[in-house]
Amino acid sequence: MNTLINAARSIPVNDVTVPISITPVTLPAPGRGMPLEMRIPAPATGNDLPILLLSHGHGPSLYLPSKDGYGPLVNFYAEHGFVVIQPTHGNSKVAGLGADAPGAPFFWRSRVEDMTLILDRLDEIEAMVPTITGRLDRSRIAAVGHSLGGQTVGMLLGARLTDIRDETAQNVSLIEPRITAGVLLAAPGNGGDSLSEFARANYTSLNPDYSHLTTPTLVVVGDSDVSPHLTVRGADWHADAYHHGPGSNALLTLFGGKHGLGGIAGYDAKETDDEDPDRLATVQRMSWAYLRSALYAGDPAWPLACQALAGQAASLGRVDHKQP
Repeated sequence: MNTLINAARSIPVNDVTVPISITPVTLPAPGRGMPLEMRIPAPATGNDLPILLLSHGHGPSLYLPSKDGYGPLVNFYAEHGFVVIQPTHGNSKVAGLGADAPGAPFFWRSRVEDMTLILDRLDEIEAMVPTITGRLDRSRIAAVGHSLGGQTVGMLLGARLTDIRDETAQNVSLIEPRITAGVLLAAPGNGGDSLSEFARANYTSLNPDYSHLTTPTLVVVGDSDVSPHLTVRGADWHADAYHHGPGSNALLTLFGGKHGLGGIAGYDAKETDDEDPDRLATVQRMSWAYLRSALYAGDPAWPLACQALAGQAASLGRVDHKQP
């Protein structure tokens, strides 16, 4: 029991299952520049387990933007029934590609391809990890991404991207139909005039088009997540995926939340500018509930979670829904 959690405890979740964590799992990836390293947290027991791909961000830490980060999220998901696969993307400092490699610094295309590679080679991954062999439900696959990982997951869910400096990257579509639900955590908003002068000059691939995002998606933002180095707008910039994405049917706004969303990248981490156990627990529980109901028709987890957030946990945030 986490005695630091107060109001968020009223948001219901299923019973905890003892998790395991397998690392490193290394997938050969010719043409990528180096093998793909992964961590796989999973329930120790059970079958027909849903799969969740997690895409890390581009933060300042050496290790958190890798397979070794986001423990508060991935451990929670594994404790509550998901097999999580978290790759180390090319932008990782500890085990990524070099700063002079094609696609640096964000490796936006490689990041999306990492996730597709994982799904293409699930048989191989299961063979390397006997503890999950035969236990995966491949008809139920979700993806979660934070910050730059939100842009990565957004593209898997249907968003497109244009890099104004790359003639081969115009209105690029890399949608992954095997992923049927997603969560975007503090994802980048629109590019163009919304970007700061620095971002327009240096981050030309930070230019998503969410108007094609058609997969059911929960967008999570902090109402104090102001990023002047990236955008001339305020915290509302991070909600663009909800307002412009046809499939983005829910928006969770965390009161007082900044880019760390309470501490999702790691406990007591410099990545976290707003560490708060209740806020973190809200992200954990609400995102889990959304995915449960999105992947399992008729599962009441999401409406029950929304009811709790509007009641005993109302001080933590609010949920907005689009009209069907």
